[in-house]
Amino acid sequence: MPDRHQPAEDAANAASAFGVSAAQIEQAAARLDAGELVAFPTETVYGLGGDAENPDAVARIYAAKGRPANHPVIVHLAPHGDPNYWVEYLPADAQRLIDAFWPGPLTLILKRAARIPAAVSGGQDSVGLRCPSHPVAQALLDAFSALRGGHGGVAAPSANRFGHVSPTTAQHVRDEFGGTIHVLDGGASDVGIESTIVDLSRGFPALLRPGRVTPQDIAEVLGEAPRLPDGSDATAPRASGTLKAHYAPRTPLALLPFDELEPLLAVREAGERVALVARASRAGQWADADGVHFVAAPEDPHIYARELYGLLRALDRANVTRILIEKLPETIEWIAVNDRLGRAAAAFEAQG
Repeated sequence: MPDRHQPAEDAANAASAFGVSAAQIEQAAARLDAGELVAFPTETVYGLGGDAENPDAVARIYAAKGRPANHPVIVHLAPHGDPNYWVEYLPADAQRLIDAFWPGPLTLILKRAARIPAAVSGGQDSVGLRCPSHPVAQALLDAFSALRGGHGGVAAPSANRFGHVSPTTAQHVRDEFGGTIHVLDGGASDVGIESTIVDLSRGFPALLRPGRVTPQDIAEVLGEAPRLPDGSDATAPRASGTLKAHYAPRTPLALLPFDELEPLLAVREAGERVALVARASRAGQWADADGVHFVAAPEDPHIYARELYGLLRALDRANVTRILIEKLPETIEWIAVNDRLGRAAAAFEAQG
């Protein structure tokens, strides 16, 4: 795990390994300082960043994405950033999780400090904070924070149109916005799905969005398991990526157990071409069937997560009428991928 206290120049040097120069970092930080938007890589997905303390910049993020104004965004902090600046108080459990998982794919929901504009929180009294581990993100956040006396934070939801598949490469961002957004290209995101979100704003830990940091990881640090999302937590704050329908491709998608997918494959219309994403061991006759674009699903949950959004974007370009995906095991290892696939499928269930 990267050292949160490594010198800022180390982050800039590490960014150069991704082909991003110190001059490019400084230019991007200046854009943020001027209230403009910058898309940048993180280890999870690419973010669409703006100055978190500038309501006009945050409004530009919402407008670019077509995002509802009451749907909060996450504030990204530099490795040297002080979370205390952003919150009313920092609970001991928050500090334990910061020490264990920052920089990394974990977002904490905490009570927002009065000085922080409510725009980043969708009008709520809480705020989401995280410190990404990607060297390009760290270099950008370090440079921007330096322009703000050490307290700069960048609000950055995923750099895509609201509800659509998140981007994991710079090209994905360009596909979404063309040349209208300045993009730092730091290669493909390693984790591939958004951060785990843990709410600590109500006096107990609650998982709002699963990700690479698992409930067991959290329990090992806190000595208690977080409450898991089951639809019954009416007091939970709104958080990024937790709407029922989200992360959806443009092509209709269904997520079903394999034995429920087979009848759909069998009754295809003449000339219809569908995509099938399933484990190779289950695909059988359908792997080579006419009119079926078969994709062997990764057997490892981390690899599946890393490849998921790129796969969905590729299937949108594959000239298929439907995407049929085999439902994954309902075990804790697959909770994050199941979450993203379930929300993607729900986008089309809602239409039906």
